[in-house]
Amino acid sequence: MYVVKSPLSDADLKTVSEALQGALVDLVDLSLVAKQVHWNVVGPRFRSVHLQLDEVVDVARAHSDTVAERASALGVSPDGRAATVAAGSGISAVAGGWVKDADAVGTLVAALGAVITRMRERVMATGDADPVSQDIFIGITADLEKHHWMFQAESV
Repeated sequence: MYVVKSPLSDADLKTVSEALQGALVDLVDLSLVAKQVHWNVVGPRFRSVHLQLDEVVDVARAHSDTVAERASALGVSPDGRAATVAAGSGISAVAGGWVKDADAVGTLVAALGAVITRMRERVMATGDADPVSQDIFIGITADLEKHHWMFQAESV
């Protein structure tokens, strides 16, 4: 079997691989949480919140692919299996059933906030170890912060 070799030192690769795997888990879960809420949102602002949730899903899915492919490029096997995501996500569990639009907004503010906090930690952790991966985390954080701002503006 062919194994991809990383140009990073073992110590740097450990730091970066943990950051990439953590980001993958958080992004996969963010897409699932946003989609779950998307399917169940109700209320007078249904349409706008419903559409906004799909934007978060699209961003999270696109970034999760970028993160997984970066891990692969460094010789790290990405793990996006359901059990891995459930065990490692920083996002609080979402209740089942219908979700009022205001509660949906609050759920996304909290979920995005949790992921952003962890993503900023990854930005700091990877700066010296791998500026390329750090740049990916910076871009992801910027996109998530934009959505976080938009959902916060919805809750006023």
